[in-house]
Amino acid sequence: MVEAGQFTAAASSPAPSVLRAMSPLDGRYASAAGVTLSPIAPRTRLALRVGEGDLAGVESALGFALPRRPKMVTGEGAVSALWLGPDDWLLVDESEGRDPLAARPPLAERFDGVTAPFSLVDVTHRSVAISLDGPAAEAVISAGCAQDIRLPSFPVGSATRTILTKADIVLWRRAEHRFEIACWRSFADYVWTLLAVAARAPAI
Repeated sequence: MVEAGQFTAAASSPAPSVLRAMSPLDGRYASAAGVTLSPIAPRTRLALRVGEGDLAGVESALGFALPRRPKMVTGEGAVSALWLGPDDWLLVDESEGRDPLAARPPLAERFDGVTAPFSLVDVTHRSVAISLDGPAAEAVISAGCAQDIRLPSFPVGSATRTILTKADIVLWRRAEHRFEIACWRSFADYVWTLLAVAARAPAI
């Protein structure tokens, strides 16, 4: 007899599956002459807002100085800070092993002792990132982005918040021919399709 609130399962039932974070781009892959597109595994992403006068305590907790100028990126180890605007940064933690279902990312715990006013929001699940690798990557992005991202204007290590056709993105140049694009999950399919189509264009 099974009483209310009890749960039984047959002895032959399979073991429960392990939950994992999924991306709307899981399984996607695209390649054309001079460029390869691939989804990037989920990473911790935190939106940080803090005033100029309160930076000292935040930087002490973070372990490195935040970038102060447009396109700049600073960091230490697996953690990077991307300047997005005045008093506005995106923190990206590329450490492996974070439980995507954890209530709080380890990077956020660094700020526990900060007494100065600041805002820190976990936007990990909001974002999806795409890698573009190859000598044609710059041209593919430029097909939908009006910003000048040629190497002299957008050198290796630069990052910016910009527009790709109709989608708000964060663009990060990791190497001469390698870029990362982060966008909101709801725009992931749109951004991927736009880039894949541009990669097949004869002009690219």
